Amino acid sequence: MATRLVTTTAYTDDLTGGRAAGTVTFAVDGQSYEIDLSKANTKALEKALAPYLGVARKVRASRTKGTRRATEKHDLSAVRQWAKSNGFDVSARGRVATAVIAAYEAR
Repeated sequence: MATRLVTTTAYTDDLTGGRAAGTVTFAVDGQSYEIDLSKANTKALEKALAPYLGVARKVRASRTKGTRRATEKHDLSAVRQWAKSNGFDVSARGRVATAVIAAYEAR
């Protein structure tokens, strides 16, 4: 006898706790938000935002900024000087090892 597993996703309206139609995504002040809403609550949100969206400027989507590498937030010459005086083997040029940067930050 064969069995078949069926998985369904049921959304719950984050405002009312009832059944939601899906997830609505929006952003304010550079922060993105998601909320699961019923059709009625989605329409209410759209109606509330309509006056603002009607006069707002659209912006092109941009790539999210990646995290900065640890070496970018330090003066590498200072890191190298500290590392040499603390027994680390570092070259005069090139990449500074992550372990050295971590030790420098932990000092």
